[in-house]
Amino acid sequence: MRIEYEGALEIKGNLLFFETVENVGLNEEVAIRSNEKILKGIVSSINEQITVIEILGEVYELDLQNIKVEFKYKPVQIPLSEEMSGKVLNSFGEILDKSIVNIEKYQNINVGAYNPAKRLYPKDIVKTGFSSIDALNTLIKGQKLPIFALSGLPNDEFVAKLATQIEIENSVVILGAIGLRHERAEFLIDNIVKNNQNVTVFLNLANEPAVNSLVLPRSALTFAEYMAFEKGKNVIVILYDMTNYANALREISAKKEEIPGKKGYPGYMYSDLASIYERAGILKGKKGSITQIPILTLPDDDITHPIPDLTGYITEGQITMDRNLYKKGIFPPVNVLTSLSRLMNSAIDKTHKRFASQLYSSYAKAKKIEMFASIIGEEELSETEKKYLLFSKKFEKEFVNQDIGRTFEETFDKGWELLKILPEGELIRLTDEEIKKYING
Repeated sequence: MRIEYEGALEIKGNLLFFETVENVGLNEEVAIRSNEKILKGIVSSINEQITVIEILGEVYELDLQNIKVEFKYKPVQIPLSEEMSGKVLNSFGEILDKSIVNIEKYQNINVGAYNPAKRLYPKDIVKTGFSSIDALNTLIKGQKLPIFALSGLPNDEFVAKLATQIEIENSVVILGAIGLRHERAEFLIDNIVKNNQNVTVFLNLANEPAVNSLVLPRSALTFAEYMAFEKGKNVIVILYDMTNYANALREISAKKEEIPGKKGYPGYMYSDLASIYERAGILKGKKGSITQIPILTLPDDDITHPIPDLTGYITEGQITMDRNLYKKGIFPPVNVLTSLSRLMNSAIDKTHKRFASQLYSSYAKAKKIEMFASIIGEEELSETEKKYLLFSKKFEKEFVNQDIGRTFEETFDKGWELLKILPEGELIRLTDEEIKKYING
């Protein structure tokens, strides 16, 4: 039986403060009616006197004196169907071009993190097509590996290429675009559709209510779980931009008048982010997997900011972008020295480990020599040190920098070729057999 309640107390932005009704639970769906306007909402906070409802939609026509609320006593759900693959959807799983699909089921978007005891350890490689990641910071199936981007860099171009060239057997790619401006969203969709029509996009624009930004990653991950654990697909979920998500969380927290934490973000932001990031992995008894790549723009290039700081604690490494590489014309401007994939060694073979170690150590030594040369001048360097400078320049221009995706074979060929620049005595991370086969062969 449908029951509507009166008791609206106040509206702050998209938050409706309502008198508490018995038996209503957190994250449950509500319908809000004011005159002839009907909106959906989510219960976000409850105490004995007041229930806070996040309104999903524009609130400018709502009349506080004529608001009635129907509590659905069920969680917020989205429709699920394999036919949604390759479509562009909003935060609530609704297809934007209004095309009709056969809905198989509806699913709660707030399922929480997976039980660690039910997870399998990741051990298979996911190929991104970017040499700086595939060779030195390898992504593993079931891993959550964030990318720390910087404002003013070609982040949209990087995301579009990543979404269209990343691959693993039996894969599905889902892009959760959070709080993007219209022109940026249009660029991403145009480039993705042009290069890979099988990418599913969940889209939330910057002019939408902040609560839509909080719903979107959970909707995208709910669809990912359906495709992975019910349809047996290896799903890659790219969430861009998680900084917009965290800012939406801060905005709503401020309107609730909650006590702020560092830089105004709520104290529960760690657990909130974990409820998203921990929805990744390989589960026992399930055929599919979810690999998660959260992308966030560092506020003021500050890696100690609460958003990247908490993200780093929850996830399994990070890929960091570098403004100096960008100024050199390097794309993608990945700083391999400050990047890390914590699960890399569980999946790569011994030759790959030594190959990556040799490239990393050689580049690190070259950067130290560059700094030294800036003080004393290149003419004072030894012949070996000059070779390291040449290696560094070519490593950035020919290995890190790339216009198109590379296969693993192409990445390794380029890496071995670069190592030939250095004297054989400097290749201390490689075995004699590897030097004979790949350097002298």
